[in-house]
Amino acid sequence: MKKGARITITGRVQGVWFRAFTRRQAGLLNLTGWVRNMPDGSVYCEVEGDKDKIDRIIEKLKEGPEFARVDDVQVEWVPFKGQFDTFEVRY
Repeated sequence: MKKGARITITGRVQGVWFRAFTRRQAGLLNLTGWVRNMPDGSVYCEVEGDKDKIDRIIEKLKEGPEFARVDDVQVEWVPFKGQFDTFEVRY
């Protein structure tokens, strides 16, 4: 089943290649959407695709890249809209 998710990751998640890590994981799972750093120090992403694959990326985001420290991952499930063609890093 196709779904969408809005995901906020907090902890030491900026300056540790978290966005590139997220883009790579999304690519491996054929998910679409985007990721960006937020002014409050968190990382936010919107993801669309098969729900089981979104569940898998959420588990990867809980681990994060090598130098990250993930304190929390908040997920808001939203309806699938098919609004993205790729997965990109936004600035």
